[in-house]
Amino acid sequence: MGLQWALVAHGLITAVVVISLLCGQWPIFQGTLIERIHYFITYGAYDYFLRFVAIIFGSRGRDTVLKVEDCFCNRPNPILQLFYLGILGVTYGIIVNSSFRYIPNYYVCESHRYLSILAIGVGIILFLLTSFSDPGTVNSENVSNYLSAYPYDKIIYVEKECRTCKIPKPARSKHCGICDRCIARFDHHCGWMNNCIGEKNIRYFMAFLLWHFLICLYGAIVLGLILASQLKERNIIYILTVYYGIEKSFSGLFPHVVQWLLSSHNTQLLLIVFLFIISLLLVGFFGYHAHLCLTNTTTNETYKWQEYISWKRKVNEAKASAAAVRASINAMNREAKAQESKWRLFFRKSPLQNVEVVVKDNIYDRGIFSNISEIVVPLSERRSFLRKKTS
Repeated sequence: MGLQWALVAHGLITAVVVISLLCGQWPIFQGTLIERIHYFITYGAYDYFLRFVAIIFGSRGRDTVLKVEDCFCNRPNPILQLFYLGILGVTYGIIVNSSFRYIPNYYVCESHRYLSILAIGVGIILFLLTSFSDPGTVNSENVSNYLSAYPYDKIIYVEKECRTCKIPKPARSKHCGICDRCIARFDHHCGWMNNCIGEKNIRYFMAFLLWHFLICLYGAIVLGLILASQLKERNIIYILTVYYGIEKSFSGLFPHVVQWLLSSHNTQLLLIVFLFIISLLLVGFFGYHAHLCLTNTTTNETYKWQEYISWKRKVNEAKASAAAVRASINAMNREAKAQESKWRLFFRKSPLQNVEVVVKDNIYDRGIFSNISEIVVPLSERRSFLRKKTS
């Protein structure tokens, strides 16, 4: 019974951590424990680490950590790329050494040995395409084409010049401080790829997320089928119910089956949990970016719209408050105005209730099919764009 509750607690804690990491900034979790856990994971823990370093090693130690952070996070480097390849290689190696000897079995056929190699190979190809392909670099030669391809919306994008590249800045572009170049339809800089995600490689990035989610899910399912086959081949359920007299029900068999799996196949269980957690993270990132692609919005534009809507709402509230003050002053100056009853004053609307609602007007959203086609076939790879470039 203790083991059963320990597994339930482990699952709940894992779920809370994953939800906090992925969804902690959502408005629905504002002011809740989920938001505080998200802040601690993303900012608080590192801040406490810096304070600890400063107490133990002084300001020099803290400055050294900040220099290392600047080198790893604000400069191009292959650290996370090598880390990804290491995780992939080590995980697959452990699966091969610990689980391939159980293939084939009652549920898994021999072909899965080779399918797994193919799946890993496709994942590495997508990783290389995303990492080393051009994200859509804007330069003096193609800037005029990008200016005509992406019109300014006069809200979050206006005509301006890139202060670093000294060229006109097309709408939806941004100068990446890490890569030191302007990127068309800039989404974000991905440290795992050591590359920006932009107009030309967002398709590879989306395929990478989806494919690795499927790989993790596929691995977890195959490992689960291997464990199920072991239970069937060794007649574990029959032994527990007939020889040990355990009730043949889920609640009765579950703790004993888990105990046997932990003692005989703990590696496979840990791998299943690991792959399941990674698959949750990947499907969360993929779902978020899929929503952005379907609405033809980038991560960078999401932050810009949040800032604009927040600023515009404050401006509208200030205008409504000023209008209400002027109306009150005018009412007080009217000598002949009849005094309103308290009942009418009670039901009078607050001036802030009449504030104009700020609506996100995304001119780049041309419908789901057009948005998807823009991801699959970027504007810079279309004939119209290339024709303008040659002319």
